Amino acid sequence: MSFSCALEQKRSRLQARARIFNEIRAFFTCRDFLEVETPHRIPSNAPELHIDAQPSGEQVLHTSPELCMKRLLAAGYPRLFQICHCWRSAERGARHLPEFTLLEWYRAHSDYHSLMDDCERLLTRLIPDTQLHYQGQTIDLTPPFERLTLAEAFARYAPLSLEQALATDQFEELYSDQVEPDLGRGKPTILYGFPASMAALARCCPINPHQAERFELYIAGLELANAFSELTDAAEQRQRFEAEEALRRAQGKPGYPLPEAFLRDLAHMPPAAGIALGLDRLVMLLTDATTIDQVVAFTPEDL
Repeated sequence: MSFSCALEQKRSRLQARARIFNEIRAFFTCRDFLEVETPHRIPSNAPELHIDAQPSGEQVLHTSPELCMKRLLAAGYPRLFQICHCWRSAERGARHLPEFTLLEWYRAHSDYHSLMDDCERLLTRLIPDTQLHYQGQTIDLTPPFERLTLAEAFARYAPLSLEQALATDQFEELYSDQVEPDLGRGKPTILYGFPASMAALARCCPINPHQAERFELYIAGLELANAFSELTDAAEQRQRFEAEEALRRAQGKPGYPLPEAFLRDLAHMPPAAGIALGLDRLVMLLTDATTIDQVVAFTPEDL
């Protein structure tokens, strides 16, 4: 098949993608969210052990717009959203691209429960009849979505409990192979109750400091979004960043300078919640695509 024919075959999905993005913008605009654009090339991202940034001269391309968007929250902007390209080095697969499109939105004076409600409302806006048909499955999007703790998910789908998986260093393997594929089947799943160690920028639960106020949204076994109540303690955030940097260096990964401008402004940020939703994956779900390659005009291999 010629390259031009392959591009032509994507036409209907690319048209659907444009319509989906327009609906998303309308959804947030009518709820008084301000659409913003922040720089893609920045001095440093938030350091995370498993995420490597793409160098760009002496700076890096952002892996998420979160640092700049939180600085806007600190400056007094109450509701923000952004649709933008992000980059993560060496990420490629049927569901991953090194350059991908994220939707992020933030609410001041809110917590992650409000974002759960936003997810339900956004998806029912995009699919008004609340019936999503994907790869032979029918997913009922009628709110409320299933809410499941991480411990409950391991008890339901994995051969070991969450505590056993963590103690024997089998969490990542069991989570990706045994738990994730069954999440969000029949109905979207909001997975919460993550250990605080798995949420470097999230606030800890007031009643259980060992857990973070973080959730992930799954549909048809596909992780769609990651959200949390924001940590606003600048001193604690600095300590977490330094610990994460130490882990990166211990594994031989490149070190990054701390995002000092963000840490400076964090002291002024109100209680807030934020979420990142993968738009390429959302378009996959809404257009019944089997791979992420089908919903973008060009993949890295096409260039």
